[in-house]
Amino acid sequence: MVAPSAGILLVREVDGVPEFLLVHPGGPFWAKKDEGAWSLPKGEYAPDEDPLAAARREFAEELGCECPDEDLIDLGEVEQPGGKRVRAWCGVGSIDTGSIVSNTFEMVWPPRSENLQRFPEVDRAGWFTLDIAGAKILVGQRRFIDSAVRALIQAGRLSATS
Repeated sequence: MVAPSAGILLVREVDGVPEFLLVHPGGPFWAKKDEGAWSLPKGEYAPDEDPLAAARREFAEELGCECPDEDLIDLGEVEQPGGKRVRAWCGVGSIDTGSIVSNTFEMVWPPRSENLQRFPEVDRAGWFTLDIAGAKILVGQRRFIDSAVRALIQAGRLSATS
């Protein structure tokens, strides 16, 4: 069974238009993939771990900074097409995507070479408008984008004209 993941979808408003922070996975498998490959910053958590605490930890590990919003809104959980379950929260804030520093992982690359290489877990991050974010994010996580807009407008943390 695959361990569940938890993550944070950060939203900012620029000239009345919401933008969503997404991350692109590092490593050779994802290197040439763009549309449908991005994700919210997230990672696996243990059964005895608080999912929100795990989401905050993963945000910091993948971006190199703490989540700027302390008052996060629960967006619930989705099951991605491959069976992975992802729980998410959203908040309002901004970070400089040009200065992210991700943790790393090791894998044998190229395959069957016995050459162990280190790759960043996240190789880049970006802010995207609703339409672009919807195209870039993994299909199993798209629901989080619409849910975040509704939840933040309802909470009065995003303008209703967005």
